[in-house]
Amino acid sequence: MTTILVIIGIVLLLFIVMYNSLIGKKNNVENAFGSVDVMLKKRYDLIPNLVETVKQYMTHEKDTLTQITELRTKAMGGGLSSDEKVSLENQLTKALGGIMVAVENYPDLKASNNFDLLQRSWNEAEEQISAARRSYNATVTAYNNGVEMFPTNVIAQMLNYARKEVFEIPETERQNISAKDLFNG
Repeated sequence: MTTILVIIGIVLLLFIVMYNSLIGKKNNVENAFGSVDVMLKKRYDLIPNLVETVKQYMTHEKDTLTQITELRTKAMGGGLSSDEKVSLENQLTKALGGIMVAVENYPDLKASNNFDLLQRSWNEAEEQISAARRSYNATVTAYNNGVEMFPTNVIAQMLNYARKEVFEIPETERQNISAKDLFNG
């Protein structure tokens, strides 16, 4: 009888440890996402200034500027799940990268003091977002492992926990940088 009670106690203790581990991982994901969200808010606050400054110079990129404004509005609107916000943010990062590349075609814009200050603020915000994303992705990976690996996956299914989406690197950032282009630019 005592052997059965010991086995039941061990199983119960293992269940509690695994349950608490999953709850801790879920809370870490929420905390990491909160950090990313704060950095994204900073970026969203810079977008209207960027769009207005760039709009004065760029005539051919109006569609991209409109898309950026719409994505920002959608992101700021709220009511999105963390996975929807991650997906939206991946789209916004790609569109913003296109604008920054297009700036090279506008020497007057590059020489503007307002744009220079804005670009420095932008670069600082992007570095902070990048650090927050790395932290978030590491936390989500640990969470996803807990949700998918046996035996915690059994408890995760009971709690209706599902995989979370990670932030992705835009395809343009995956490409090799040409040193020749850097020195000829």
